[in-house]
Amino acid sequence: MSNAAPRRPRTDAERNRGRVLHAATELFAQHGDEVQMADVAKAAGVGVGTVYRHFPTRQVLVEAVAERRFTEILRYAREECLARPDTRQALACFFARIGRVHEEGRGVSGAIEAALGDTEPRGQVGADLLAIGEEMLERGRSDGTLRADVKVADLYMIAGAVAAISRNAVGDWHRFIDIALDGLQPRP
Repeated sequence: MSNAAPRRPRTDAERNRGRVLHAATELFAQHGDEVQMADVAKAAGVGVGTVYRHFPTRQVLVEAVAERRFTEILRYAREECLARPDTRQALACFFARIGRVHEEGRGVSGAIEAALGDTEPRGQVGADLLAIGEEMLERGRSDGTLRADVKVADLYMIAGAVAAISRNAVGDWHRFIDIALDGLQPRP
């Protein structure tokens, strides 16, 4: 048994993985679920073997694209939304980011749903997003801007609705956010 630390991927391998993920995201955004691994390789400027070396199946590639998407939403929530001193503004920022990401990446959402069965965040990034929601709720309960009975599941439901409205272009998701936030306010 070796005590050696695991080897870090070579810089060029990391760069190629990033290029593949970027190309896959762009192609899924444009063409949805119809994108094939060979299309991704061509767009990334790498051989198809390189794509399969990093992502052994198309589903693994789609999972990586989904995780990257949710990691970006999480980063934005931490850096931009939580920095807002007003809880309503913080929540509006968070929900608006979800709306924009799904509106601009409708094809990505379609590819994720087709491969994974839904578009919900999974794993650690999913848990971290729930923790951000809980942090916003605690702040809103403490400052009296949110109803005491609001749960993180309620925020998750609103986020899912915003995603569905924006992804499917079935209404004004900005207006929906305003209405939903009004519903979270304490009752007189």
